[in-house]
Amino acid sequence: MGLSIVTVDAFTDVPFAGNPAAVCVLPPGRADEDWMQKVAREMNLSETAFLRTRDGKSTGNRGFRAFDLRWFTPTVEVELCGHATLASAHVLWEDGYAKRDERLHFHTRSGLLTATRSAEGDETWIELEFSAIPESKFEGSRAGVSKALGVEPRYVGTFGSDYLVEVENESVVRRLNPDFGLLKKLPVRGLAVTSLPGAPTKEKGYDFVSRFFGPAVGINEDPVTGSAHFFLGPYWGRRLGKQEVFGYQASPRGGSVRVKIRGDSVLVGGKAVTVVRGEMA
Repeated sequence: MGLSIVTVDAFTDVPFAGNPAAVCVLPPGRADEDWMQKVAREMNLSETAFLRTRDGKSTGNRGFRAFDLRWFTPTVEVELCGHATLASAHVLWEDGYAKRDERLHFHTRSGLLTATRSAEGDETWIELEFSAIPESKFEGSRAGVSKALGVEPRYVGTFGSDYLVEVENESVVRRLNPDFGLLKKLPVRGLAVTSLPGAPTKEKGYDFVSRFFGPAVGINEDPVTGSAHFFLGPYWGRRLGKQEVFGYQASPRGGSVRVKIRGDSVLVGGKAVTVVRGEMA
């Protein structure tokens, strides 16, 4: 039998919405980067996640299980991916790699991420905890950002390997038609373009809206970007005076992200649904 691979729609509980990610749990000792990249290219999703039990041993007796986790786009390996981490946690609990009350520890190139599962009424949420991504000095070209997006930003900031670009309103966010060739030349992984919500989005309880563009890593527009919410959430939390905010990523697929700010840590929460199960030759 070949390795199983599962496709999960993250940041949604409705199939064919949110952000799809492929998840593959590897046997001990398997870590062929070239093979992983080929699989990711074959899946042709924004990210494919590869997991391996850390050191080949279960740590469930300590209340958590630990895994090595890597993420690949169809063209490159990336340092951080929220939606594929959420999808990975969903698969590990759903397929019995971990008990549903166990915390998951993911060892990644960006450090340790943790995931917990909770039932809230009739809903099941997965929360990813990671350090808040701090803002650093913006040393790029504001004019270059404006030209690539085709709009004049209200604010541009640098957060890790991404830009946060605030624009006037939700209508501007939704109408964006960027020049991806110019975006690809910017010295960042991607751009999170965001604003306060307009009606009816605000009426549905959202605190902000966003879209994310990452042509530099082979993804022109990411449907729902969990990693960007590690800085989008604190950014809007500070401006709105809230410790918990709810964001909507207004891509064609769309998805909802809940963010809780806890000091230097951020909890990014969402739902997930399995849509495809397969076996690789």
